[in-house]
Amino acid sequence: MELWLVEQHTPGYRVNWKLKRTIYTEKTPYQELAIVETVDFGRALVLDGIVQVTLDDEFIYHEMITHVPLFTHPNPKDVLVIGGGDGATVREILKHPQTNVDLVEIDERVINASRQYLPEIGKALDDPRVRIVVDDGIKYVKQTDKKYDVILIDSSDPIGPATGLFSREFYQDVYRVLNDDGLMVAQTESPLFNKELLAGVYQNLSEIFPLSRVYLTCIPTYIAGFWTFSLASKKYDPLQLNPSSKDLSDMAFRYYTPAVHQAAFVLPRFVQEVLDGGKSAR
Repeated sequence: MELWLVEQHTPGYRVNWKLKRTIYTEKTPYQELAIVETVDFGRALVLDGIVQVTLDDEFIYHEMITHVPLFTHPNPKDVLVIGGGDGATVREILKHPQTNVDLVEIDERVINASRQYLPEIGKALDDPRVRIVVDDGIKYVKQTDKKYDVILIDSSDPIGPATGLFSREFYQDVYRVLNDDGLMVAQTESPLFNKELLAGVYQNLSEIFPLSRVYLTCIPTYIAGFWTFSLASKKYDPLQLNPSSKDLSDMAFRYYTPAVHQAAFVLPRFVQEVLDGGKSAR
């Protein structure tokens, strides 16, 4: 019998992946967790039936959520990751030798499963520069007194425990725990299927931070491939990166380059219209 993973995104859109096998499943206190092996993309982490990470294309997402902000900031030392319990974002941060990472993940079972079944990314969580906090990221940024240079919101889709990570109140708390020259990046979903969410996040960030920008990439295993990140900064503009000033030869990138960094902020007209519509709706 053939095994298939089916994601239903809207009443009229779904995606199927053919599986070689199901490796592990469990019901955690927060969500249904599965580790599967796909035919085309290798092993995958699946939460509530939605693919979060596949080993064959995860480098695109994780290099772009990480290196765009870490090269925008001239000296990022203290980095906070909200979510990202699989460890891949942490792996990318650690390529910057001056950084220390606090990872706040609400579901410890994601961390444990990634360490055991996805060691290619999960092993980064064992690095001595990483402090793991098993807690609600919303509560953490509201209560912590620690300050950060960069905050990465590596959340799952805005359902279940991740819903509050897209709220205005949460972004205000993120602003508070950033240093005076700090910046943040959040994954903000598909510009095709999540227009209202993207417009709302951009509007909120634009009202809280002096500078906010949206950038794009393409991730084959995410809904329709096209994906957005939203960057908000107290001081530094990601478009001011000088490509010639960075030596990336020893960082083993597969996707990120300074040219890609710049090009990602060039938005198609329809995406700019989504962002402009969010502003005009207020």
